[in-house]
Amino acid sequence: MSAAGIYLGDELSAAGFRLCGVETRVPSPGDEADCLEQALQQARVVLLGYRCASRIPSATLEAALALVSPLVMVLPDWDGTEPASDPATRVRHVLGIET
Repeated sequence: MSAAGIYLGDELSAAGFRLCGVETRVPSPGDEADCLEQALQQARVVLLGYRCASRIPSATLEAALALVSPLVMVLPDWDGTEPASDPATRVRHVLGIET
């Protein structure tokens, strides 16, 4: 692994992450899943902007999120766009603990 962390997402958010010293990549439309696969091989932490993550096939994204290493997280986009619920909330809903 060559990078401590890699951010995949939009250009504006990537600029902010670069200022913090994080390696960034702005995938072309349709290249999100390939960029994720590369990042998984190169970093200890992979941060995904929400819109970028939403363009990755769900099975691929869920497999990446389930990894222990590297840690993969989906973050809200710069405008606050974020996933509807976190995984723990979805699990509680599926189990009938929460509606």
